[in-house]
Amino acid sequence: MSVGSVIVLATIATFVLVHVFGNRLRFLATTPRSVWLSAAGGVSVAYVFVHLLPELAEHQETLGERARDAGFFASVESHAYLIALLGLVLFYGVERFARTAGGARLGSGRAETPLPVFWIHLGAFAIYNVLIGYLLVHREEADLRGLIIYAVAMSLHFVVNDQGLREQHGSTYHRYGRWVLAVAPVAGLVIGVATQVSPLLLSTLFAILAGGVILNVLKEELPEERESRFAAFAFGTALYAALLLLTA
Repeated sequence: MSVGSVIVLATIATFVLVHVFGNRLRFLATTPRSVWLSAAGGVSVAYVFVHLLPELAEHQETLGERARDAGFFASVESHAYLIALLGLVLFYGVERFARTAGGARLGSGRAETPLPVFWIHLGAFAIYNVLIGYLLVHREEADLRGLIIYAVAMSLHFVVNDQGLREQHGSTYHRYGRWVLAVAPVAGLVIGVATQVSPLLLSTLFAILAGGVILNVLKEELPEERESRFAAFAFGTALYAALLLLTA
């Protein structure tokens, strides 16, 4: 078994453990926001701007070439970015629906989310996790460095996302959601190993995921009620950005 295969399996195992046992990291569930969550959010932001957006530019080349060959929006120069924007809008729409239809706040807590709303919200994140698992196999940068960068950034991203979902949906997420989201990246990996898609579809999937990552990174850090730790966020951003640049 190659080193890359070992890292892929270790990454998937980490994804599963984060979802299943993330509730045991009780030091993260604090207000003001845990410095560790803010630092993890900073790592995700650094990954988005230093690594993900440049990689999105590479996918734009693929999408642009295919569009010119097909004569479809051939004059448009930003296909990948428009698809990423669509991904952001779609995930934002689901997020707004979940928050407005999910029950009013009761005191310092939140009313139990209605199950239909919960499952729609969870379904969007399950698709999101499947894409992350799938792209663990099919990435533009297939080298070992790119794999490790992706693994670290997405593992910390899952920690942040899980904490937000746990706060929003409470016991319902603990009973059902964590298990569904733990299985989703495994399913994505299996699909990725078993199938080979066209470069056009791969670039489209990556662009959609990029939009979702950008939204989820920002929505977890920006709301005022999170009381985020700016120093920890800035430190995580600067540290991971420096690591990305030094290992480029």
